[in-house]
Amino acid sequence: MKPVTQEWIEKADGDYRTALRERRVRRRPNNDAVCFHAQQCIEKYLKALLTEHETPFPKIHDLLKLGEMCSPVAPALKTVEADLDLLSRYAIAFRYPGEEATLEEAKAAVKALDKVRKLIKASLAK
Repeated sequence: MKPVTQEWIEKADGDYRTALRERRVRRRPNNDAVCFHAQQCIEKYLKALLTEHETPFPKIHDLLKLGEMCSPVAPALKTVEADLDLLSRYAIAFRYPGEEATLEEAKAAVKALDKVRKLIKASLAK
């Protein structure tokens, strides 16, 4: 694995740990942060996959678009498009006043995060 790919993975895993840690909080959890870091984790994993395969990518947060770009090397990503779509919304949603993530949204974000992360990690291991 390329060193720069490993750097993307380390950053992604930092977001993963943050999302899971905040999800476990019982008093005053920050569900917004759970959703945001779930999205960030998958964005960075997708960019790691593209980096490993020397595929340039634009500065975007659209997980569906990034997933589409990864499909030549990870066709199984087609099976998680609904999860990518869900997580993609969290790049911006809940970051500013006016909307807050619910506990149910945070739970759904972590579920999607775990599913997509596992698939991408398997693709990186090939």
